[in-house]
Amino acid sequence: MHSKEHWENVYSTKAADSVSWFQPRADLSLELIKSTGAARDAGIIDVGGGASRLVDDLVAEGYSDLTVLDLSGAALNAARKRLGKQEDDVRWIEADITEVDLPAKRYDVWHDRAVFHFLTDPADRAAYVRTVMRAVKPGGHVIVASFAEDGPEQCSGLPVMRYSPGELHDQFGEPFELLSHCKELHRTPAGKVQPFVYCYCRRISS
Repeated sequence: MHSKEHWENVYSTKAADSVSWFQPRADLSLELIKSTGAARDAGIIDVGGGASRLVDDLVAEGYSDLTVLDLSGAALNAARKRLGKQEDDVRWIEADITEVDLPAKRYDVWHDRAVFHFLTDPADRAAYVRTVMRAVKPGGHVIVASFAEDGPEQCSGLPVMRYSPGELHDQFGEPFELLSHCKELHRTPAGKVQPFVYCYCRRISS
């Protein structure tokens, strides 16, 4: 995983709405989370959520068991400040997803937009998948979005992986049933278009 110092520097020197991955509203992520049919008190974790505004929309939709995990404390602080008093309705975890020890079978929905593609080391990807296997309930849902095969080769000055839907699902393997996938053309604040692929899976009961 890339250094914590890198991401602290990004969020300490740039406005949250100026980074290339910023979305004024995470419509597709919200739509996919709602499509899982998860109850409003279901455990939902947004991995790499940082300063993302997805948590605002989840709170507004009435979801009450929310966790946001990010490597950068500065990113988390930006979201907490934005939410104001509602920050107390969310659990905030400052940690590296390849090293964190999350509770077993804790989450009904796992969401990650734009973390997994930064894992260029196979050992880091394997650690990520092990964490998903441990932390997501059997029958729970996993939504992961990364750069598509025709997406950028770098982001924030760092190399990234690019995936087709099949390649992205293959990283998780047989314990995860692929329910659907879709592509999104994300327009950055600078006006560039970045193709993303979203894979929506179910953690097979075992």
